[in-house]
Amino acid sequence: MDYKKIEADDITYLKGVVPAERVFIGEEIGEDFSHDELSSIHSYPEILIKVKSELEISKIMKYSYDKNIPIVVRGSGTGLVGACVPLFGGIMMETTLMNNILELDTENLTVTVEPGVLLMQLSKFVEDNDLFYPPDPGEKSATIAGNISTNAGGMRAVKYGVTRDYVRGLTIVLSNGKIMELGGKIVKNSSGYSLKDLVIGSEGTLCVITKAILKLLPLPKKTLSLLIPFDNIGAALGMVPKIIKSKAIPTAIEFMERQTILFAEEFLGKKFPDSNSNAYILLTFDGNTREQVEVEYEVVANLCLAEGARDVYIVDTEERKEAVWSARGAFLEAIKASTTEMDECDVVVPRNRIAEFIEFTHELAREMDLRIPSFGHAGDGNLHIYVCRDKLSQADWDVKLELAMDRLYAKALVFHGLVSGEHGIGYAKRKYLLNDFGAEQLELMAGIKRTFDPKNLLNPKKVCQM
Repeated sequence: MDYKKIEADDITYLKGVVPAERVFIGEEIGEDFSHDELSSIHSYPEILIKVKSELEISKIMKYSYDKNIPIVVRGSGTGLVGACVPLFGGIMMETTLMNNILELDTENLTVTVEPGVLLMQLSKFVEDNDLFYPPDPGEKSATIAGNISTNAGGMRAVKYGVTRDYVRGLTIVLSNGKIMELGGKIVKNSSGYSLKDLVIGSEGTLCVITKAILKLLPLPKKTLSLLIPFDNIGAALGMVPKIIKSKAIPTAIEFMERQTILFAEEFLGKKFPDSNSNAYILLTFDGNTREQVEVEYEVVANLCLAEGARDVYIVDTEERKEAVWSARGAFLEAIKASTTEMDECDVVVPRNRIAEFIEFTHELAREMDLRIPSFGHAGDGNLHIYVCRDKLSQADWDVKLELAMDRLYAKALVFHGLVSGEHGIGYAKRKYLLNDFGAEQLELMAGIKRTFDPKNLLNPKKVCQM
């Protein structure tokens, strides 16, 4: 791709748009801005701009369009697929300074935020106002625009759905600098194609999000979790379709294995309530009364005990809640700390195939002499599987990683699954998306990209682009 390289006159112009103290070039750009959370894909921007307003973004985008300079937008950099890595240099716009909550509308149950608002900031704000933003990805320091860009899911997706279900409106800047509003505070909309929904999950390849109107719900008054141990992962995951069929509606159904719990215990220096069983499911229930919650969890507890669960632990004290949920929140970092390097497979499969898929990962680990720990959202079939390098040489790691990933994604396809449940495609997983989708579907996606971004300046060579 033939893009213009940044020159002195470009820097001069851009420092006229944004104060010089928020513009960084060359060695002024920190190493963190060359990669995302997993850091396996590296490339530096030629210029880093920490933007603070929609007008700044619009002017930068128009300039890049006129000069043919590629642009990548970055939030907190918590991604896992290289989506925010500037492969062609160019301009990186970082949005974390656009972190204002602009409006809470209690009549329409919406909140309007800038793109750099953190998930944990938003969650605390609305809960302090007795309201609830249900999407609950594991990385609470991610920005809202990052969540929107990957259609992030999280643990509460079983009952409440994913980020897409809570985005009412977006303000965006197109590649040519023009500002556009999509959707709004309206509840229903059958007015033409849903451009808003094309933007959600597009990983910064179509436009730049500068504002979001998000749907809220009343805050549930009671929440309670169950930790249920099983002899093996097949028995634990085999319960998931049965729980769904029971018509109980858990907020979350997570699965975890003993080794992952031990990693978290060591990483946090805290004990888990029980780590003697080989596999566990963790369920959460919420409602407005304790009686309502108890009816739900008793159905599930009795069902699990009847199907061979070793016990049922009610997570109702502050101490036990802290032990369980701090461990669950630390699984990724704990696995990362246990090895020299790792890569993640973020597949999603039908719920009734989860047990078979995890058993396959065990077989693959034995066959390839690799460590492949996992955990994930059993309630919606989204599995987080990690291939660990440990003591492998670089040459052996490169070969084994590619083979393991090829086989994992191929197995997901056999089970009628897809490449990513919530972390996106970015740069790292394009190969598998191209394998999964037919030529016609890929051409439709490429056509959407060309319509939004005719010069291919926004986050080039990501998602469906070769």
